[in-house]
Amino acid sequence: MLLISAKNHLHLSKLFFQFKFNLMKTGKIKFFNESKGYGFIVDDETQKDVFVHISELGNATTLTQNDAVRFEVKMGKKGLNAVNVVKL
Repeated sequence: MLLISAKNHLHLSKLFFQFKFNLMKTGKIKFFNESKGYGFIVDDETQKDVFVHISELGNATTLTQNDAVRFEVKMGKKGLNAVNVVKL
């Protein structure tokens, strides 16, 4: 059995937060169709298009071209999907 002290637990929690934060990406909206509820983000780091659905918008009800966003990426059925999207 693995026992973790409170001090080690706090350290692991900090490491997890830093790891999760580093997974956050930034990009700009390339296209967003408000009536259909989807669009694409261009990842600042890779310059690749990432699909975004309106259900993944955290603090906005819509996005427009060139809006700056922060997001996470998950693999979907057809490719990369942006999740937890936050308009900056």
